[in-house]
Amino acid sequence: MLTTIERVILLRRVDVFTGVPTEKLAELAAVSEEVDRLEGDVLFRESEPSDALYLVIHGEIRLTAEGQWVADVGPEEAIGTWALFDDEPRIATATVTRDARLLRIRTNRFQELLSDHTEIAQAVLRTLAQRFRSLARDSTDTTRTTQAD
Repeated sequence: MLTTIERVILLRRVDVFTGVPTEKLAELAAVSEEVDRLEGDVLFRESEPSDALYLVIHGEIRLTAEGQWVADVGPEEAIGTWALFDDEPRIATATVTRDARLLRIRTNRFQELLSDHTEIAQAVLRTLAQRFRSLARDSTDTTRTTQAD
C-alpha cells in the first residue's frame, strides 16, 4: 500500500494533475484507493458508465475501441480522465495485459472534493485545455501538410 506522500508523488507525475497545488493533491490522494487487477481482467468496457479515473502504479493496460487497439498504458499514466467531468459512457475497453496495481479516484468522490476546492478543477481543466489545444494544432498542421502534398 502506498502512503499518502507516495500517492501525492504519483499524482504529481501524472500530467493531468501537474498544475494542482501539493496540499490539494494530498486531499485528492486521501479520496483515492488502490486496486489490484490480474492479467486478463477487464477494468471497464466500452459503453459502460464512466465512474472513475485510474492511475497505473505498475503493470500495463490495453485500451481498445470497437475491437481495435488504441493504446497501451503503463506506470504513471492515467486512464479515464474525462470520467471526472462528464457522465458520458466509456469510449474504450481497458484490459489488463500485465498484472497491475492502480490508484482509483471515483468520480463522485472527486466531485465532492471539487465542491470545496475549485482550484483543483481549474488546474485540471487548464491542463486538459492545453492538451486539447495541442491536439487541435497537430491536427491542423497535419491537414495543412496533406493539402500541400
